Amino acid sequence: MKLVALIIYFGIMVGIGLYCRRHATDVNGFVLGGRSVGPWLTAFAYGTSYFSAVVFVGYAGQFGWKFGLASTWIGIGNAIIGSLLPWVILGRRTRIMTQHLNSATMPEFFGARFDSRPLKIGASLIVFVFLIPYTASLYNGLSRLFGMAFNIDYSYCIILMAVLTAVYVIAGGYMATAINDFIQGIIMIIGIVAIIAAILNSNGGFMAALDGLARVTDETVSSTPGVFNSFFGPDPLGLLFVVILTSLGTWGLPQMVQKFYAIKDESAIKKGTIISTIFALIVAGGCYFLGGFGRLFSDQIDIAANGYDSVIPTMLSNLTPALIALTVILVLSASMSTLSSLVMASSSTLTIDFIKDNIVKNMSEKKQLITIRILIVVFIAISAVLALIQYKSSVTFIAQLMGISWGALAGAFLAPFLYSLYWKRTTKAACWVSFIFGSGLMIANMLVRSAFPVILQSPINCGAFAMIAGLVIVPVVSLFTKKPDQKLLDETFACYEEKREVPQKQALGD
Repeated sequence: MKLVALIIYFGIMVGIGLYCRRHATDVNGFVLGGRSVGPWLTAFAYGTSYFSAVVFVGYAGQFGWKFGLASTWIGIGNAIIGSLLPWVILGRRTRIMTQHLNSATMPEFFGARFDSRPLKIGASLIVFVFLIPYTASLYNGLSRLFGMAFNIDYSYCIILMAVLTAVYVIAGGYMATAINDFIQGIIMIIGIVAIIAAILNSNGGFMAALDGLARVTDETVSSTPGVFNSFFGPDPLGLLFVVILTSLGTWGLPQMVQKFYAIKDESAIKKGTIISTIFALIVAGGCYFLGGFGRLFSDQIDIAANGYDSVIPTMLSNLTPALIALTVILVLSASMSTLSSLVMASSSTLTIDFIKDNIVKNMSEKKQLITIRILIVVFIAISAVLALIQYKSSVTFIAQLMGISWGALAGAFLAPFLYSLYWKRTTKAACWVSFIFGSGLMIANMLVRSAFPVILQSPINCGAFAMIAGLVIVPVVSLFTKKPDQKLLDETFACYEEKREVPQKQALGD
């Protein structure tokens, strides 16, 4: 049954990719779906790019074990700070200004917004360097689930997932990714609800599970009774840093923000805001809520020997074959949707912002498309090779790079992008300082972690600090550096003032 479900699932993914070939005949269609993607597809594309197997298996297990039921706050933060607020604050302005500047990627936006080719190249290099290890980390967590569900070498799963993702992304581009994301999102919602119900039922129901969690003690964490089912858990400050990193980070991640470039119209933004928030609340809130009950299985879990990635698979190991099949497809869906989003962002950025006009002059539309497709193959191959190396040699370094990548990208881009949409005084120099500070801080954290203050030695805490610091650095540096050209600013921000006629039901007249 499990194998049949996988075959059907893979067949649908590839079929959609082939069906969407007609939308991928030029760069705008391939990368942005012709900027005509509706609210449901955009909202699900945003959500499924947000949540991968790293969240379901890695983070849910790790933070559920550390914070108990309070880890549910991470999912709530993801829904409100990571989904609702970006749609409200960034969505409309991003869509308007990126179309006005004719930019299809975040580096291209920076280059056009500040009339600076070096800034565009610098941003594209940061994207290229830090999205690759993030992409490789998506395979993490799948190995344990496949080991539990199938008696096959996990290497075959890595290769199969890479090949099938490459097929539908190369064939159908963004539109194929968006439609597949919608289907994968539905699977994720059904899967997480069913799994939570099964786990709680196996522990006597919700109240019995809560009571069991209240009786769990761990003197190495806290001597307070019932701390693992308390409101803020044993480490409220650590919980806050995790909420900031995993929620605020979406504001500056290229593969997330790029979803707003493609949205169709005003109505789609309003509907997409609601859909995306509800999706995040169910999926992220559900994942961390589930992980919060991990300590009920502490007699079966050896964190010291098997790590936090063993928590969720152990919780699921006694489920029925049908639920295990659903779980495997859920985690595959989460990983493939994020993988497709990341390689699309990487390949389009490297082609449009680095190779075009810098290495290849007068690059035609056809050559751009071919190059993007070739780079998709290259990036997926690199991610698969890194995943295989980690699996075969148990190199934990690659897995750790996910948190560093997230912190570096959001730390570098979040503040410059946000201020660039709203504040005319934002300067090119401030962007450079934010780029260097955010990415440099995370590289330093990776190389000389022991030199950092204790609270910032964790990549999670350090990444959260990089994001918040950027929000201070950009305005301060902007006020002390040369003002942007007024003519460029007037032309750039004119897009917000353009008059549009709307029905009276949307805007009251005099």
